[in-house]
Amino acid sequence: MKIIVFGATGGVGKSTVRQSLDAGLEVTAFVRTPSKLGMTHEKLNVVKGDAFDKEAVSAAIAGHDAVVSCVGSKKGMKQSEEIRSMTKNIVEGMKDNNVDRIVYTASAGVHNELKGIMGKVIMQLLKNALIDHRAAVGYIQDAGLNYTIVRPMGLTDKEFTGKYREEVSGVPPKSSSIPRADVAHFIVKALTDSKYENSSIGLAT
Repeated sequence: MKIIVFGATGGVGKSTVRQSLDAGLEVTAFVRTPSKLGMTHEKLNVVKGDAFDKEAVSAAIAGHDAVVSCVGSKKGMKQSEEIRSMTKNIVEGMKDNNVDRIVYTASAGVHNELKGIMGKVIMQLLKNALIDHRAAVGYIQDAGLNYTIVRPMGLTDKEFTGKYREEVSGVPPKSSSIPRADVAHFIVKALTDSKYENSSIGLAT
């Protein structure tokens, strides 16, 4: 399988690139600053580009079997339409090149699935990012793509465990975090396992 990763220099994205290569996949990393990726591999192709550039995104997607999106907004908690804008370009690029499969990294709360007082607090704190992610997920679903939406709880830089839990409805109970490396592990798994097609999966340790 040949995949292209957007947001490849972020914590989840970089780990996804590394683990995909370890799994024997051919990987294209689409990045603004190639030096930030910090890795080389015989099956790794690095493309310098900006995900806000529709033509560059479409050209990069051509010839791939699947897309992984780990894009985020540089505006943090502030109101932004950056994620939806980049995702719109990715979706249109996929349609232009007849690429159907996408694994999209969103966040827990994107479906308003966090319950209880703490869940409401978290969704309020992440309000702007979640609004942006929801719009992006809408683009993906409305386009009729074969998608997996990844909904991790709070991301940490702890070491890979491979012992995370998955939940189709809501999120795994009694946990509020997951290592970025474990999210990346799930992304690679989802790419190669048809049971995750057209699904939205909550993740936590």
